[in-house]
Amino acid sequence: MSLRRRLLIYLLICAPLVWGLALVWSARSARQEVNEMFDTELVRLARQVQAVTAPLSGNVATPQRDAVPGGAADLDDLAIAIWDREGKPLLPDEDGPRLPRREGALGFVDVELGGEAWRLYYTPSPDGDRLIAVGQMVHERDELVWSFLGAQALPWLLVLPLLLGGLAWGVRAALSPLEALAGELKRRDADDLRTVSLERAPSELQPMLAAMNGLFARIGETLTRERQFTADAAHELRTPISVLTAQWAVYRGAPERPERERAARALDAGLARMARLVEQLLGLSRLDATQRLKAPTPIDWPALVEQAMSDVLPLAERRCIELGCEWADGEDGAAPAWRGDPDLMGLLLRNLLDNAVRYAPEGSGVTLRFGRHRVAVENTAPAGLDTTQVATWGERFHRPDGQSESGSGLGVSIAQRIAELHGLALSHRADADTVGVVRVIAELSAR
Repeated sequence: MSLRRRLLIYLLICAPLVWGLALVWSARSARQEVNEMFDTELVRLARQVQAVTAPLSGNVATPQRDAVPGGAADLDDLAIAIWDREGKPLLPDEDGPRLPRREGALGFVDVELGGEAWRLYYTPSPDGDRLIAVGQMVHERDELVWSFLGAQALPWLLVLPLLLGGLAWGVRAALSPLEALAGELKRRDADDLRTVSLERAPSELQPMLAAMNGLFARIGETLTRERQFTADAAHELRTPISVLTAQWAVYRGAPERPERERAARALDAGLARMARLVEQLLGLSRLDATQRLKAPTPIDWPALVEQAMSDVLPLAERRCIELGCEWADGEDGAAPAWRGDPDLMGLLLRNLLDNAVRYAPEGSGVTLRFGRHRVAVENTAPAGLDTTQVATWGERFHRPDGQSESGSGLGVSIAQRIAELHGLALSHRADADTVGVVRVIAELSAR
């Protein structure tokens, strides 16, 4: 059901309901006011009768009614009676109902006479010799109330269709900004992610539009990353594919066995580099698509360190790199109490160690250091390192010139993305120790 139809249904139900409740409240209020008015008249009439009959004794003559057309109906709705101390009627109302005498009655009494509801008022004379009663039919009061309500309700009933029509128009006009927004979004192209203006939007729509603009911004960032990733991947894959094609041509054209073996080894190395590049591209793509960790758990650092060092140990042995791990205070448990995804954190450690082992000078060492609030990987700087270029590490597909080891330039980028997902910061710097040896430090710390 559309929002417009829902609002119309609610209004068409609520408007008559509220109107009916207002009518009931008006009826009760009118009845209360009419009762107060007529009760006051009954009291005043009783006091006047008392004042007039005070000097008289014996029977009081029955008043004669004027034969005025139209006046008898109102007079029939009123009745007066006077009794002496013994209960003898002094002023009976011959044409009206015979009012009952009630010993000790004082004030207002509601009774039923001749099948009609009456409201009576009893008052004794000051000397106690007479009891005066005046009464009025309740129908007279109801008639006045209903005539008043009819005069008020009839215009409302006539105006009610106009009111409902106005409500329908108001709903349509109030929802016009939604229709305009829907039309604007419908006319946009798929890659049109411009923000929606909030200047003329109603205040109720501004939170939703702000959320939509935030969503457009995130989608735009995702598309930009994907396009950049696709362009970079296409550029990076072109080189190893060309190299593999050339190596395969050399292998096929090699006339002698030694040459074919050298070509086969080069082809194997190229295939391994291609496999590593594709694996890292896929991993980086998955990380870019991940916005937050699903269920962070406490990190078991000793287990992650053991697995990461086992993964890079063959490369370290080939390059004669000594691996080491130092814990704060010399205890395995003295490590940052971070929570996260163990698999991703293991991948981060492995990439940092692999990067350090791959580019450190042969015969040097790589040390993994743990502190209370940080994790650092230290290695001797490679020959010819320009320390001003350390700030560029982490750029995708960026590799310093003069590298003999194969790589794609994605290891640090993957580590940085994992650190971002964990709310951590990964930084690189080059420091000189006391003997003048420059060491590269990759440090992971809380933001």
